[in-house]
Amino acid sequence: MTAEPADLNADELRAKAVAAARGVEPFDLLLAGGQVADVITGKLRTADVGVSGPLIASVHPAGTRRDALKTCDAAGMVIAPGLIDAHMHIESSMVTPRTYGETVLKRGVTTIVWDPHEFGNVWGVKGVIWAVKQAGLAPLRVLTLAPSCIPSAPGLETSGAEIDADSLREVLSLPGIHGLAEVMDMNGVVAREPRMASIVQQGLLSGKPIFGHARSLTGADLNAYAASGISSDHEITSSADLRSKIESGLFIELRGSHDHLLPDFVRTLLEYEQLPQTVTLCTDDVFPDDLSESGGVDDVVRRLIHYGMPPMNALRAATLNAASRLLRQDLGAVAPGRRADIVVFDDLISCKAEFVFLGGVEADQLKIPAPTFGALPRAMSLRPFCSEDFEVRSQSRRVRVATIDQPRFTKWGEAVADVVNGRVLAPIGAIRMAVVNRHGSQSSPKVAFLRGWGDWRGAFCTTVSHDSHNLTVFGSDTEDMAVAANAVLAAGGGLAVASDGAVNALLPLPIAGLVSERPVSEVGASFKAVRTAMDDIVTWKPPYGVFKACFGASLACNPGPHLTDLGIADMARQTILASPVLGAA
Repeated sequence: MTAEPADLNADELRAKAVAAARGVEPFDLLLAGGQVADVITGKLRTADVGVSGPLIASVHPAGTRRDALKTCDAAGMVIAPGLIDAHMHIESSMVTPRTYGETVLKRGVTTIVWDPHEFGNVWGVKGVIWAVKQAGLAPLRVLTLAPSCIPSAPGLETSGAEIDADSLREVLSLPGIHGLAEVMDMNGVVAREPRMASIVQQGLLSGKPIFGHARSLTGADLNAYAASGISSDHEITSSADLRSKIESGLFIELRGSHDHLLPDFVRTLLEYEQLPQTVTLCTDDVFPDDLSESGGVDDVVRRLIHYGMPPMNALRAATLNAASRLLRQDLGAVAPGRRADIVVFDDLISCKAEFVFLGGVEADQLKIPAPTFGALPRAMSLRPFCSEDFEVRSQSRRVRVATIDQPRFTKWGEAVADVVNGRVLAPIGAIRMAVVNRHGSQSSPKVAFLRGWGDWRGAFCTTVSHDSHNLTVFGSDTEDMAVAANAVLAAGGGLAVASDGAVNALLPLPIAGLVSERPVSEVGASFKAVRTAMDDIVTWKPPYGVFKACFGASLACNPGPHLTDLGIADMARQTILASPVLGAA
């Protein structure tokens, strides 16, 4: 779909649509008997929709036309634009783009905006090119972006590759690239650090949208971030944050991956006389079991409606507003001259898709190419582990150690720990976290102590660890940590849970250590088994001390301390603490 939207400019297509609209020629498809969700006016109106090739040719009074090669009976249903996911990472669902597309298209999602920076962090430019090719195998519109921050925290972590401004210029010129993906090095942008300034400049010169990641930015820093040319944000943390981001003029990608925030966001948006035109919806990250059971951005629409957002507002955010943000006037509305990406919902409460059309073709009639992956680089370059790898050493009897306190919004802490036989014991209430580079420059794992992460009775290992995706292990027992890590190593990447010296659950992710080629139902079931096994060995502390927090615990571009393969990193201070031991107690 790289020729879009110019593909609709063909004279013969427009001539045929004009003739069908006038009644000179029949429609290829007629959707009859339903109500059109007019996201432009915010009203439902009774009308039929005539389609000519990939174009909507006519929206006209019900029953006035019957001349069509095919008729879809939409009686009692709602005819709506196809849904647009304004920001997401396919890799978070641990399946291929083709599998992801097959899963969400049937639910009414016709366009996704994919930031493949997970593949980029593992495989570099080759990974991004691979992602573009895989996007072409998906049975829906995948607008692939050029990753902007590989690595996301330069100097504080080691990814599998680095993409600089010169490489990025070439990537942005590819026809399958539709913008610059979320710019995560916020400090670099605000300080006009040369590397980030040149990367953002390449995005501006491309003429394509630049997507943002403005976690916790306020006041002058938020203004500076937006003034750089970055035009969106999905890292909304509170109602006050939502208001300030709206008032800054940024496009808002209201994400469904932090459900506990959505009720307050709905109440905040209801304070405005009308839904701001800059509010769009996104999933950001959806785990495979949730994808299989609940869907993608269609699930976000349903939840927002459940929390009190007027259905037409939720639909407008996921269609017209998103199309505007993407500079795609061919998408986002059921109107003549627009692309015939249409979903027929049973109603605007459950939003269950009964029929889905992509460019005028019914979803189950689309011809989907067979998957081809080609020769893939190794996902892992590591030796087997032993429990000793996850110990912290000291010659003192008692030591002061730095701790990383609380998930997601991390803070520095300090505790006193005993030392037995040269091994530092975890402080009371703390667990261990270890990170080791898996991309070919292995050193000894770096270890930190985490507090506020709940009570653990085992270990968890993952190669899905944003954003460098180094091998990351958590646990209360170093033997279990070694068992989990070795299970993932043997699987060629993935997730493993261990306790009492045995593996409790395993999900192999052999493609880049990030995704599986298996069907979403199988991947979802395996992931659910991992999640259940984690619930058995951890007493969580919601809303932030939850399983999902394990995948972002090394995200060093965010405020606060985060453990990477180099040590405990702090983006604001631009420091790395190689060992948590601060000195004798």
